[in-house]
Amino acid sequence: MSDQVLTSTANCAGYTCLAFARDGSRIYTGGSDSLVRIWKTDLGTDEEPDLSVDAAEGITTLAVGKDIWLSGSADNLVRQYAKGETQDPITITSAKAVPIRCVAVDPKSQRVAVTSDEMEVKVISLEDTTDMKVLSGHRKAVRRVTWHPSGSLMTTCGADGRIIVWNMSGDEPKEEKVIEGVIPEVSDPESPEFSHDCSAIWHTSGLHFFVATKGHEIVTISRNTWTKASTYSDDAATGAITSLAMSRNGLYLASATKGGIFIWSTQNRRMLFRFNGALNAMVTQLAFSPSQNMLAWTDVDGVLTRWPNPIPATAPDPVTITNASASATVPVKRAATPTLFDKDEDAKINADVDLDDDMGIDLDNDDWILDDLGDGMIDDEKKWSGKDGIREMVSVTKAQPAFQPGSTPMENKKRYLAYNMVGVIEVTDQDTHHIVNVEFHDRSARKSYHFTDHFKYDLASLGERGALYACQPENDHPAHVMYKPYGLWASQGEWTYELPKGTKVLGIAAGGPPPTKSLRMQSDADIQGNGNAVIATSDGELIFLTGGGVERCCLSLQGDYVSMVAGPEWVFIVHRDGSTTMDGSQNLTGRLIKFDDYCLLQKDTLPIAKGQTLKWIGISEEGAPVIYDSSGVLNALPRFRLPFAATWTRVLNTNALARREGKQESYWPVGVSGETFMCLILKGRQEHPEFPRPLIQELPLQLPFKRTETKDGQLEEHLARETMLLDIIRDGLGDELGTDEIARRELALDKEIIQLIQSACKADKLARAIDLVKLLHHTASFEMAIKVAQFYHLLGLREKIEALRDDREDGDDRLEKAREKRRDRERDFVPVAPPRQLAFTESSSSSMPKPFSDFRPPPMIHRPGLERAGPSGTNASTIPTAAKSTQQSIATSESTSSWDLDDSQFQDEEYVANPTPDGKRKRSEEREVTINTGAAESKRRAVGSEAAPQARANPFARKPGADTNARPNPFSSRPADTLMNQKSLHKSESFFTKVDAAEADKSKRPLKGKAKEKKESGGRQTTLFGLPPPAPPSISTTSSSDKKTPGPGRPKKKQPTPAPSVAEETQQSTVIDSQATEIIDTGDSQATEMDVNMGDETQRTEVVDGNEDEPIEWPESPAAGESGLPEVEVGA
Repeated sequence: MSDQVLTSTANCAGYTCLAFARDGSRIYTGGSDSLVRIWKTDLGTDEEPDLSVDAAEGITTLAVGKDIWLSGSADNLVRQYAKGETQDPITITSAKAVPIRCVAVDPKSQRVAVTSDEMEVKVISLEDTTDMKVLSGHRKAVRRVTWHPSGSLMTTCGADGRIIVWNMSGDEPKEEKVIEGVIPEVSDPESPEFSHDCSAIWHTSGLHFFVATKGHEIVTISRNTWTKASTYSDDAATGAITSLAMSRNGLYLASATKGGIFIWSTQNRRMLFRFNGALNAMVTQLAFSPSQNMLAWTDVDGVLTRWPNPIPATAPDPVTITNASASATVPVKRAATPTLFDKDEDAKINADVDLDDDMGIDLDNDDWILDDLGDGMIDDEKKWSGKDGIREMVSVTKAQPAFQPGSTPMENKKRYLAYNMVGVIEVTDQDTHHIVNVEFHDRSARKSYHFTDHFKYDLASLGERGALYACQPENDHPAHVMYKPYGLWASQGEWTYELPKGTKVLGIAAGGPPPTKSLRMQSDADIQGNGNAVIATSDGELIFLTGGGVERCCLSLQGDYVSMVAGPEWVFIVHRDGSTTMDGSQNLTGRLIKFDDYCLLQKDTLPIAKGQTLKWIGISEEGAPVIYDSSGVLNALPRFRLPFAATWTRVLNTNALARREGKQESYWPVGVSGETFMCLILKGRQEHPEFPRPLIQELPLQLPFKRTETKDGQLEEHLARETMLLDIIRDGLGDELGTDEIARRELALDKEIIQLIQSACKADKLARAIDLVKLLHHTASFEMAIKVAQFYHLLGLREKIEALRDDREDGDDRLEKAREKRRDRERDFVPVAPPRQLAFTESSSSSMPKPFSDFRPPPMIHRPGLERAGPSGTNASTIPTAAKSTQQSIATSESTSSWDLDDSQFQDEEYVANPTPDGKRKRSEEREVTINTGAAESKRRAVGSEAAPQARANPFARKPGADTNARPNPFSSRPADTLMNQKSLHKSESFFTKVDAAEADKSKRPLKGKAKEKKESGGRQTTLFGLPPPAPPSISTTSSSDKKTPGPGRPKKKQPTPAPSVAEETQQSTVIDSQATEIIDTGDSQATEMDVNMGDETQRTEVVDGNEDEPIEWPESPAAGESGLPEVEVGA
C-alpha cells in the first residue's frame, strides 16, 4: 500500500461522521447534506462511491454490525441497511421530533443503543425491534454511547457533563456508576463544542476506558474503582480534543485536536507518531481500520482523509493480535492455587477464554488478571544494546519544548507574539506576509507602531527600551534577529543580526532599565542606552548584544534551552539540566546572569511538581524572577540580589482562589506588580487568549498559609508578604541606610504586629507575644508593646519586652547592621587577585656575594623626599635624570620604615615640602617625625675629624631643655618596642616661626657676625640639599647654626640653639651635631647615618649605642662646596 495520504470530498461542509465496516472493506461517511457514501478501501480517490439518499435531513451518526450498517439523522429516524446496500432501509426507532445523536451496536451485533436530544437512552434488539429498553438517568441530552468489549457494560455521555455506566448483563439494565466532573458540560447543540467527540472509548482489555476531559487531556478511568488512573498529555497536543479512536488490538490510541492527529502508546502513555500534514478544518470523527494499517477521519469541511501506514513497519502492527499485544488484549483466567497432586491445573488456565471473530471477549467474570510479566509489547523506550543484551532504560517523561513567554499559537490567521507589562505585539497572517502591530499600555511613554513583515517573524520580545524579533532559516535565507528601539533621537537605531546558515533561534529576550522620561520625544537625554538583547541558538550559544548592536559576549548553554526573560540588570534563563526523570519531573534549572559582567548571580532548580510543566516566566516590578506552572502555582525569587543564596517562594496558588469556586476558568499570566498578579482570565477550556484582546485583570498575591480564615492568620500572611517585598527593596539599598518609603511601610507593619501582640496577650499566649515583639522594627513600637502588656497585667511579659528594647537600643543600630551585612556580602564576592609572580633569574642568583666578602659600596638608595627641589613652575624636563629615576623607582617599592605624622602613616613619596609663593619649599608645620628603627643598626663615628675654625649651629639639632643629660639617640640600634615607648621627637616651633618671618619679609639681608643679629635679619630657607658653605668663623660660642651638606641621608629637623660650652657640646654631640639621617631598607634592619658638615671638611659624628666603642670607618662625603648649588642662608 502506498504511504500517500488520500483525501476525498465526501459531503458538504458541516458536521461529518464515518464508520469502518467490521471487516475493514468499506468506509461509510455521512454529512449535513443528508447523504451517506460508501467507499471501498482498496480503491483510490478516483472511485465513485455508492450513495444512500433516504434521509430527509443531515446525517448525525453511523454504526456497523456484522452484516448491517445503521444511520441516524436529524429527521429523528434510525435506519438499518444490509451490508453494502444503499436502499430499502428498515426503520429501527425514532425520537420525538429531536435529532438522533449517536447509534452504537454491541460487540456481538445483537443490540443497538440509540441516543438523542431526549434524556433517555433506548436499547433495541436487532432480532426483534419491538424489544426495547429505555434507560433514564441524564438530566440533559445524551451525546454519545459506547459498549464494553464484552457487551456486559454500556457507557453514556450526556450534555450535563455526566458519564453513566450501565450494567447490561441482566435482564434489566442497571445503573452501575455515575462519574461527574470529567467531561465538559455543553448545553447548546449549535456550539462547536457540542460536536466534539466525548465518547468513552473502551480499551480492548476491558480494564478501563479513555475519555477527553474538559481540561483538554486524555484520562483513563479504571473499571475497578471508576476513578482516574492515568493521564495522556503532551505539549505538542494542545487544545480541545475533538475525537478519539482505538486500534483493533488495543496497542494504539489516536486523538485529534486543532493542532493535528496524534497516535499514543497505551503501554507507556507516550505520544509515538504524529500526522505531519496540516489540518485545514476541525476533525469531527476518527477511526482505525479493523483489517489494515490505516487511520481515517472526517472534518467539518466534509473531507474524508485516509492515512495509510500511520504505524511504521518497525513498530508492532495495530491490527494483528500477537504476543506483543497479549498483555493489553488477552486476559488470562486466574486458576486456583495448585496442590501437590494437581498435575493438570496448568492445562486449564486458559480454558474460559472466548474470542469471537470481532474480538468480542467474554469479560463478564472479573476473576482474571493480565499477563503483565509475559512477552508484552516491547517498549520503544527500552533499547537492547550489546551482545550481552543489556537493557538501557531511558526516561518516559516527555521533555517540555522551548517556548517564548507571552506568545500564542496562530489561530484564524492571528496570534500574539508577545504580551507583557510593557505592551502587546499582534500578528496578522496575510499569506504572503505578516502585519505586525505593536501597542503599549502606557502610550504617554512610548508610541505604538506597525510594520509589514516579509520575514514572518515567529519570536518577539518586548523590552523597556526596544522590541526584539527573530525569524527561522528558510530556503537560502539564514535566521536573523532584528532590534527596533523605541527612542527616536538616533535616525539609524534599528539593526539586524544574522546567524550562520542552518542555525535556528530558540529564544530571544530584550532587557534594559526603564526610561527616565518619555521615549516619544525627538531628543532623548537619557544616556542609559537602548538596553540589551540576548539570543539563544540551536548551536548551544547564548549571545549577548547591546541595544546598539554591539556583540559583547557569547556563553554556552548548559542543557536544553526552555525559555528566558530579561530584566533591567540581568537575564533569567531556564534550561533542562540533563534529561527528564522517569517519575514525571521536567528537571528544569534557572540561571540568573548579570548584564554588567556576564557572571552568574543565581542558579537553582525550579520548584515544578512532578507531572507539571512550566507555562510562563517573567519579572516582577521589583525585578524578581517569577514562574508559573501548569498546576496554577506562582513562585517568586525575592532575595535574588544575594549571590547564590536566594530561594523560591510560593506567592500564589490560583486553585485556592475564592473567585474560582463554581467557575471553570484559568489564568494566563502577564506580570507581577507589587502585591498584584496581572493576568488574563480564560473561560471554559481556553488555553490562551483570543481576539479581540481581553482586558488585564488584577488578582492579589496571597501566600498559601493555612490559617487565613481567622483575622490573626490574615495579618500573619500580610506581614510575611510585606516583609518579603521589603527585603527586595532593602537588598538594593547599597550604602544607604534606608528611605522614607521603607520607614513608612515598616511603621505600618509595626501597627499590625501590635495588633497581633494584643491578640496574643488576650489569649494568654506569652511565647507567641515574645516572638512577635522580636519582629518590631522601630524602638518606639516597643513602648506600645509594653503598654499592651501592662494593660493585661502581664508583668513578666513587660519585663521581657523591656529587656528586648534595651538590647535593641544598646546594640548596634538596626539599619547600620543591615548595611554592614550588605557590605560583608559584597566583600565575600570580591574578585580574587592573581598570585604575585616573583622575578627570579639565574644570573641574579649566581651573582649574589658571599657573606663578609663584599667590600663594594652599598647600593644607591633613592629618596624622593630628599631630592633637589625647584620652583613650583619648574618644567619636568629640567629635573635631573637621577631625580626622575628616583621618583620612578620609589613608586614601585615598599618602605619598611614608618614616619609618624600626626598619628598617620607617612611615606617617602609624601615627604615633599610645600612650595612657597617665591618658588621655595617649606616643611609643613604640622608634621612631627618619629623614626622607628630595627633591632640591628650599623654604628658610626667620625674618623680623623678636626676641629673646625667655626661651627655653625645645626638648624635641625635638638634644643637642650631642662634635661642636662644626653638623651639617647632614637636612631641607635635597639629594640623597636623600646623606641616606641619613648616620647616622639618634636620639631622646633621657634625655627619655623623664624622661617615664616623671614619668608614674609622676602628680602635678603647681609650675614651678621652674631647670632642675635642674624636672628633679627632672618634667613632664607632652603632644601635639604645644597646648603651653603659655613660662614667665616666670626661666632664660635654664641651661635651654632650649621650648614647642610648634600649627603645621601634624610635630614632630621632640629631647632637651632645657642652654642653651649665646649664640654657641653662634646657631651651632647650625639644629639646636637647630627645633620642628616639615612634609613636603609635591608630586610628587618635599619641603618641610621648622620652627616654633619663642619666648615669645608666633612665630619662624621659617632652614633653611640650602649657600650659600643669600636668605630666604623666610612669614606668621606663630598664637601658642600662641590655640590655646584648656590649658597643659601638659613636663619638662626
